Formats: sequence, C-alpha cells, structure tokens
Amino acid sequence: MPGTSLEDAVAWIRGAGGKAVIAHPGRYPYKPAQRKSLFGLFKDLGGQGMEVVTGSHTPEQYRQYARVAREYGFEASRGSDFHAPGAGRVDLGGLPDLPPDLVPVWHDWVGA
Repeated sequence: MPGTSLEDAVAWIRGAGGKAVIAHPGRYPYKPAQRKSLFGLFKDLGGQGMEVVTGSHTPEQYRQYARVAREYGFEASRGSDFHAPGAGRVDLGGLPDLPPDLVPVWHDWVGA
C-alpha cells in the first residue's frame, strides 16, 4: 500500500503470524548508508528475513545479500516470481539453492 510505513508493514505482517521479509533488495536504489539504515531499522522493528536469491538479482547480488543476511542475522528466502518482461524472469526451479549456512524463512513450517 503506497504511503505505508515500514513500522506499520512489519507490525501487520507479524500481527498476522507471518514473517516480515525484504523482497528483492537489489531492486532498490539505495546508497550504502541508506542500506545500513534500512536493514538496521527493519531488524529493530522485528523484520526477520531477506530475499537472497531471486530472478531480479545477479549472481554477485546473491553473494552480496547472503553476506547482508549473515550480518543482520536474517533468515533467507528465494523466489522466481515474475514482475515484467526482461525483469529477471526465471523458470520455476531455475534459481540456485540458498547458501547452506543460511536459515531459510520456511524452516519453522517444513514438516509442520
């Protein structure tokens, strides 16, 4: 929803029993200081995860956001969602696995 604050969005997701995850962070045009501020605030508000592997990220960004997930203690997600032609479309199952040292956001739900 346009105009929704990060604080409200995280609170709504957590209040509904979900995990707040930053989707495809490589698509956002922020500077390093803004990145640190965003991820720190997100973590402080109760954010739990970050999409590390996605069709809109490059292989270097997979590594970059894996490092960020480790730094902030975020769980990791991956997705092959489709946003637009030429915007990183990947066939289902065509993305690499998450790095094995990262905890996937779905770990609490597997086998539940």
